[in-house]
Amino acid sequence: MSAVQGQLPLDDMPRRLYSCTPSRLNAWLDCRRRYRFSYLDRPQPSKGPAWAHNSVGASVHNALAGWWREPYERRTPLTAAVLLTNGWITEGFRDAEQSQRWLARARDLVSGYVATLDPADDPVGVERTVATRTKVIALSGRIDRLDRRGDELVVVDYKTGRRPLTQDDARGSLALAAYAVAASSMLRTPCHEVELHHLPTGEIVQWRHTDESLARHLRRAEELASEAAEADDRYRAAVAAPARGRAAPRGQASRASAGASARPSVGPAAVPPEIDELFAPSPGPICSWCDFRRHCPEGQAVGPGRDPWDGLAE
Repeated sequence: MSAVQGQLPLDDMPRRLYSCTPSRLNAWLDCRRRYRFSYLDRPQPSKGPAWAHNSVGASVHNALAGWWREPYERRTPLTAAVLLTNGWITEGFRDAEQSQRWLARARDLVSGYVATLDPADDPVGVERTVATRTKVIALSGRIDRLDRRGDELVVVDYKTGRRPLTQDDARGSLALAAYAVAASSMLRTPCHEVELHHLPTGEIVQWRHTDESLARHLRRAEELASEAAEADDRYRAAVAAPARGRAAPRGQASRASAGASARPSVGPAAVPPEIDELFAPSPGPICSWCDFRRHCPEGQAVGPGRDPWDGLAE
């Protein structure tokens, strides 16, 4: 038998693992058009302006991560406030006055929160990337904080939004469950507890998974990944990939990003009708907040768009 004869037919070859993050899977679940614009169309369609509430969230997350990287003697509420101020992101606010007002609020958030922490209780990881694999997916993501309590790990996720959280938010989060599975796999330590720390209220919402509930979340991730992977393949077969140029050096990329507003608007890729139907939108209230709203007539028809600062709890 020749080497060629001994090979399996291509149809019998195992499918390549679908590489994803929880954000990618949730995008597929929430709106397939947004998924396509985010992960498949290249160049990516132009996004709308930055959201102020995202600027607040990113600034707070960065300050808390930096606080844990400080030496023990500098882990004070004042240090947290300084880190927040030095790293404040100003995008999306209505004006400088609003930005400064929210900077003051965010300083109070981080300084008040770290005052409740034991600075000597070093986390296992801060902004730590974890990953796991099954027969279907290669799943990865970044955990805000990973604690060790007793003989187990605990996934901690910071929240800065205005909506109060419930236990269902922790229990039903695909991302938190995936992080728990991945952390346990990488560090060979049990991880069943997940927590949402809501800084505006100081509330901590906890959920303790079982092995069975974590397995259910993982099966759900595999189901979503299988659907998305099939759609990805059909997209790539129908849409010719654009020529790829050389990536700009990091410094050049940053300067280019800073001047993105001066660039001409980029529209969605031209796709056959059957591909457009495959990635049909899911119109609903979230459309008012979508980064790609300008490219989606169905989303625009749902209701008026939002100003970049509308997500703030004013």
